[in-house]
Amino acid sequence: MAWPKNRLWMRWLLALAYAGVGVVHLHAPEAFLPIMPEWVPMPQTVIVATGWCELAGALGLVIPALQRAAGIGLALYAVAVFPANIKHALEGVDVAGLHLGWWYHLPRFALQPVLVWWALFCAGVIDWPWQAAANTSKHGC
Repeated sequence: MAWPKNRLWMRWLLALAYAGVGVVHLHAPEAFLPIMPEWVPMPQTVIVATGWCELAGALGLVIPALQRAAGIGLALYAVAVFPANIKHALEGVDVAGLHLGWWYHLPRFALQPVLVWWALFCAGVIDWPWQAAANTSKHGC
């Protein structure tokens, strides 16, 4: 079965992605202010904190003893930032001078559950769908 090798490169790819986005959040938090929902207190502080969370999650994914916690944390993070993604799409907010239309937002919404799954799978928290397939073949169903 090839999924253990896939899990390794998936973990590194996700770690690199979150590290890159984390750096952007820390370097230019003001760029993300327009997509922050109004009910979020201290939005710039929250943006900087999310940058640190992204960096910590990325680092945790590559440290074996922290992988499970990092995967769970990044999955929860992907759920927690979803309100900003919704505002970004529904209000058509430009970020850093870029207008991202529905060509961007619809796939982004569709991929949000994939990001949650990816963090959990590559950190070894879940084995789905491979574990389900192994159980099915083992029991002859």
